[in-house]
Amino acid sequence: MFRRAFWFTTGAAAGVWATNKVHRKLRKLQPDSLAAQAADKAVEAGHRLRQFALDVRTGMADREEQLHDALGLGDTSDVRELPAPRTPAALETHYRTTRTPGQTGLTGPTGNEDH
Repeated sequence: MFRRAFWFTTGAAAGVWATNKVHRKLRKLQPDSLAAQAADKAVEAGHRLRQFALDVRTGMADREEQLHDALGLGDTSDVRELPAPRTPAALETHYRTTRTPGQTGLTGPTGNEDH
């Protein structure tokens, strides 16, 4: 009698466990759950990418410092900075002033359309 009760209870517990596991898996595969999982993965990838960029910047700064020390440059406070990049409007003005009268479009200072 005890053997039968033991095996009945074991079977019922296994059935409840399997049913719960299947329901959890089905809930996990619903579209809104999949969208939430994808969003979480995207956020996690963004954090990893940001951490990678910070690591690269730190490594670049360390290497730059090593190169300055190796070349004996030392203090770089007196080094002039590069000028700001040209804006598209400034480039357009430059190309417009260097174009010949019969030329159409923005082709550059030489007038060659084939580069």
